[in-house]
Amino acid sequence: MTDISGLEPMATFCGKCDCGCPQLFVDPGAPVERRVVLTDDFGQRVQMSADQFSSLVDDAKNGKLDGIALS
Repeated sequence: MTDISGLEPMATFCGKCDCGCPQLFVDPGAPVERRVVLTDDFGQRVQMSADQFSSLVDDAKNGKLDGIALS
């Protein structure tokens, strides 16, 4: 599993089970271009800048990611 010590939790996606749901963190000690951390339930992580994350959020708000969501 991914070591999350020192990371500030921001959101948990799902959270309705005990399977190690994907989570969003901020790593205050990371370089600016790697400060936002997204972990998955397989122990992997993606790190990005706040600007990159903001772009992802904007795309989601504008419906550009709607085709990915499964019902």
